[in-house]
Amino acid sequence: MKKMLIAAVLALALPQWAAAAAPLRIGVLNDQSGLYSDFGGVTSVTAAEMAVKDFGGEVLGRKIEVVSADHHNKVDAASAIARKWFDLEHVEMITDLTNSGVALAVQGLAKEMGKITIATGPFSAALTDKACSPTGFHWVFDTYAASVGTARGVIEDGGKTWFILAADYAFGKQMAADLTKTINANGGRVLGEVRHPVESSDFASFLLQAQSSGAQVIALANGGLDTTNSIKQASEFGITSGGQRLVALAMVISDVHALGLQKAHGLVATTAYYWDRDDASREFAKRFQALTKRMPGMVQAGTYSAVMHYLKAVKAAGTADGKVVAQKMHEMPVNDFFAPHGVVRPDGRMAHDMYLVQVKTPAESKGPWDYYKILRTLPTELVTRPLSESQCPLINKS
Repeated sequence: MKKMLIAAVLALALPQWAAAAAPLRIGVLNDQSGLYSDFGGVTSVTAAEMAVKDFGGEVLGRKIEVVSADHHNKVDAASAIARKWFDLEHVEMITDLTNSGVALAVQGLAKEMGKITIATGPFSAALTDKACSPTGFHWVFDTYAASVGTARGVIEDGGKTWFILAADYAFGKQMAADLTKTINANGGRVLGEVRHPVESSDFASFLLQAQSSGAQVIALANGGLDTTNSIKQASEFGITSGGQRLVALAMVISDVHALGLQKAHGLVATTAYYWDRDDASREFAKRFQALTKRMPGMVQAGTYSAVMHYLKAVKAAGTADGKVVAQKMHEMPVNDFFAPHGVVRPDGRMAHDMYLVQVKTPAESKGPWDYYKILRTLPTELVTRPLSESQCPLINKS
């Protein structure tokens, strides 16, 4: 009888002991082979691994592991991977999630399952607006920051008339809508807008429409290879040499590296991070470059910051339970090389300063990756949508 009682107690305790002993896994789910593979890609995995190592490699008696997968920009594939990770593989948090459609789907799934997502790669502001989640966070950059920060800077510099070239999906449409609103509100005018298919190889007809519009500024509301391909073809058509300004709304530093300064110089953009901004940024970049042979962009730097904040919250909460950890993440400030004095808002947006930059000419650059001139710091309140305008159901506007 005594042996049976001991066996019964052990049977009840075993599942709990096994769960406690299992590694705490962080998933990096992104595009590692397609048009957004340089946004974050495999180097986002490296950034996450750096954060885990710097944190100490374990938390609450559990080893911390990073797993990764390529979603190939397919919502169904991404959702299936995320469900398997959550259900079977002890993944407690998923980050990066480059591709807005993927991010919205996985954030919705994580909400149902009480798991955490920290979007560092996608830019759709919908993640913290109508589609906000109590366990979902948006860490790096969004369409609001791109449109408001960049547009205001360019309008103040005399760029009053605009033509918008937008990718024909959620991210591009949201970017174009936010940009149009900002331009109109600041005394500018949109002369035209055209939408192109994602992963387009031929931008000729779209760019010719933009060129013939006579707009002072042509805004590219796209990303990844779509951005670099449209910039290359704009250079071939002599658009910038003809006097029109090209503004890339979702440009990352690897885009400039791929294009070369001869084609990219003069581009204006907003970024959440630049590796050569200060000593702390340079210190992280030096360690990252030693591992990857390239400098980090804002997505990689933001992934490191997000993973570190998550792990600190798990430790402070004393549990990996998603809802409890999410609450702790909201309570804790962010203060690191990526986001000095960052604040996690009730809608899940991590609010922080950003930077208006211009790509240097070849003569101005001192060497590889010395690509940006920081024109000005864009304060948090300028580049973050006011909570009073939010449609997030988590916001109590009373």
